[in-house]
Amino acid sequence: MHRAPYASDPAASRGREFPEEREGTRGPRSEFQRDRDRIVHSIAFRRLRSKTQVFIAPDGDHYRTRLTHSIEVAQIGRVLARELGLDEDLTEAICLGHDIGHPPFGHAGETALEEAMVGAGGYDHNAHGLRTLARLESPYCDHDGLNLTWETLEGLAKHNGPVSAPGWALEEIDRAFPLELSTWPSLEAQVAAIADDIAYDNHDIDDGLRAGFLDLDDLLALDWLADQWRAVEKRFPHAPRDRQLRELVRTQIGLMVTDLLMHTREQVKGVGSAAEVRAAGCQLAAFSPAMREHERVLKRFMYDRLYYHEEQMETARRAHDVISRLFAAYHRDPATMPEEWRVSLPESEPQRSRHIADFIAGMTDRFAITQCARIYGSMPEGLSNV
Repeated sequence: MHRAPYASDPAASRGREFPEEREGTRGPRSEFQRDRDRIVHSIAFRRLRSKTQVFIAPDGDHYRTRLTHSIEVAQIGRVLARELGLDEDLTEAICLGHDIGHPPFGHAGETALEEAMVGAGGYDHNAHGLRTLARLESPYCDHDGLNLTWETLEGLAKHNGPVSAPGWALEEIDRAFPLELSTWPSLEAQVAAIADDIAYDNHDIDDGLRAGFLDLDDLLALDWLADQWRAVEKRFPHAPRDRQLRELVRTQIGLMVTDLLMHTREQVKGVGSAAEVRAAGCQLAAFSPAMREHERVLKRFMYDRLYYHEEQMETARRAHDVISRLFAAYHRDPATMPEEWRVSLPESEPQRSRHIADFIAGMTDRFAITQCARIYGSMPEGLSNV
């Protein structure tokens, strides 16, 4: 496979935080392949199958979860990486790990933890994802965490751009294994971030239409989408409506991927190394100005019509209450925590609150609901709106 001069090279990796001296052969995998495999085999990754993407604790099996979303992001990321001559394994590792730090109930759960942790350094899902992979998920005997490469950790920390004011969780890891937070990350990380945008911009439309929260006529008020819809109807005039809608989503993904590739190729002309990517001082993997505006309008539409839909907001309020009540219960009476978490609960703050937040953030939607019911004696109602 052709490797572009600006791609990350696993043979030139800056290494891992902890030395690894294990017996036996490593086999043919590169350092970045090993990172990807460590993430895929982690318990935290498996738990994503039951964590909210858009719809909280959905009853149906057809709606996306954090796990299926992460897999879809990785699929788009690999396509982009291959076309740009980047390292596909590093791109995939960042794509698969980028949502590891989300608590149950998505942004509603994150807001509840942010509020509960005000006096203990706050909570941020991106930083917590790094904390999970670098400290909490510990299957090895000789070190904490998965001991991922510098490049994977850097990509997870900075895939959305430089970090000027890291919170305590990210600061703690950066202090132990400096990640150059003030610079832009590798192109692999930049591509992973935009693959995330492409995936949720379009797949959330699919889920929103399926659930009845979005209406096709409303979508067609967006000129760009209306143009694509007319083209789909012209190509497949006799196809069932549900198939036409899925074709619309595929078409949009294809257009966004093509636009990103064309614009990024222009941006990286003359860039000769991964170090030059980090020193560029700006984002190099990006949409064209026209597509950026289309995407901005689409996001605004999705917030107005789906993410801030009245039913969504009501369900989110109930989910927020579950997380707040769990945090309060564990803080008030540690005996309500499982033994493996209770015995290691620190006595002093802020470590005590951070330990409780670690436990809650790792929960799935359903586990949080059942834990709340066990502690408070009744099952929370209204926590599935599809």
